[in-house]
Amino acid sequence: MASKQYHIMMFPWLAFGHMIPYLELSKKLAAKGILISYVSTPKNLQRLPTIPSKLQSKINFVEIPLRRVDGLPENCEATIDLQLNEIQFLKKAYDRLAQPFENIVQKVVPDLILFDFAPYWIPEIGAKFGIPTVFFSVYTAGAMAFIGPPEELKSGSRRPSPEHFAVPPDWIPFPSLIATRPDYATSMWTSLNFPDASGVSSGQRLAKSIENCSFVAFRSCDEFEGEYISVVRELYQKPVLPIGVLHPVPEENEKGNEVNSNWSNAFKWLDGQKAKSVVFVGFGSEYKMPIEQIHELAFGIELSRLPFVWVLRKPQEVHSSDLLPSGFANRTLRQGIVIQGWVPQLEILAHPAIGGCLFHSGWGTIVESLGLGHPLILLPMIADQGFNAKLLVEKEVGYEVPRNEDGSFSRETVASSIRLVAVAPEGQKLRSKAEEMRSIFNNQASEERYINKFIECLEKHRDSKGKK
Repeated sequence: MASKQYHIMMFPWLAFGHMIPYLELSKKLAAKGILISYVSTPKNLQRLPTIPSKLQSKINFVEIPLRRVDGLPENCEATIDLQLNEIQFLKKAYDRLAQPFENIVQKVVPDLILFDFAPYWIPEIGAKFGIPTVFFSVYTAGAMAFIGPPEELKSGSRRPSPEHFAVPPDWIPFPSLIATRPDYATSMWTSLNFPDASGVSSGQRLAKSIENCSFVAFRSCDEFEGEYISVVRELYQKPVLPIGVLHPVPEENEKGNEVNSNWSNAFKWLDGQKAKSVVFVGFGSEYKMPIEQIHELAFGIELSRLPFVWVLRKPQEVHSSDLLPSGFANRTLRQGIVIQGWVPQLEILAHPAIGGCLFHSGWGTIVESLGLGHPLILLPMIADQGFNAKLLVEKEVGYEVPRNEDGSFSRETVASSIRLVAVAPEGQKLRSKAEEMRSIFNNQASEERYINKFIECLEKHRDSKGKK
């Protein structure tokens, strides 16, 4: 589908789990001839993956300097740089970008603005210049269906206590597993219902973003969670458009020409392993795993007796010599390898030796893993990860590691979960269904159709000059 010369502005929240999907969508739209202005802070723009040369003329990175606020450490421009309790100060600094962002919009005057949940003030800016705005959610429709309609996000009247978050809501009209873990319910309830240091709650941000945008787009597809997309349409009472899962193309996921001996050795090691025999272990860069959890996880991986590749982020306060349990490296010398630092995750997942994933249930890694047919061992930690895990269990493509009442996990349950998903006979159905997901999560023809539908919607809303 050939597009007219449209110009779209992207403004994601300052987390790489948000910035990367916005970049993937930017690349797909740029490949259609659409001009993209991708707005973020200088440090974050420097850390994004390199754009393929054939698309560089269509994607313009626009710097918007982050303003200092009390409580936000210096040179911290993304959630990856912060502890969990410091993210509220990043939101406060982010809100101070409203006027500078408006100045950019006034200068550029794009045809459409795609924005994230945090800058709830963007629809007002768009309306001032007659520009339609799209709330582009990087969360699953299942997660957003659980979170609920805008009126509930503003009042909390139907879920007045954390206990209500530990069960599926009554507005989902079919049997659903999606809910928060009981130990995490209070954190989620508090975040949605009570203002943080920015003066606004996450629920208020979402409600205003949903209510005031022209339409809503999801990084999702009807083939995987069409029933939840229908629920969201009913809850929002406005156009809701899936734009595909945005499975990245391996060539576009490389970090320049950087060569790292740690992960190059990992590929050599993987080359010597049997097909589908190795478990990939990784918990992303956002969650700062405490050393006690790292050690318990290490013992669980060791007890599974299965080959593994573990991509491990070291907590800042932990010395490298204390990162893993005493003797772990020697005991697992022939079983697996541990890599610290950045790795080309998609390329590792695509290696024929990988046969399953133990991870945090982040939507980006889910997309990559199911696009390669890998069964999933789920150990969610924060944010929407718990919702994603329940969705995958519901779809019978993942198994969630059992937890204790306080949310802790044991090495024994980690080990048994790995073996169940990767090799046990009772996990065969799960492995088969995960393999079937390739046709949904790595279907370029389907992705093309979703992008074309998005462009058709852009044309419609451009012609209406932002009228909802």
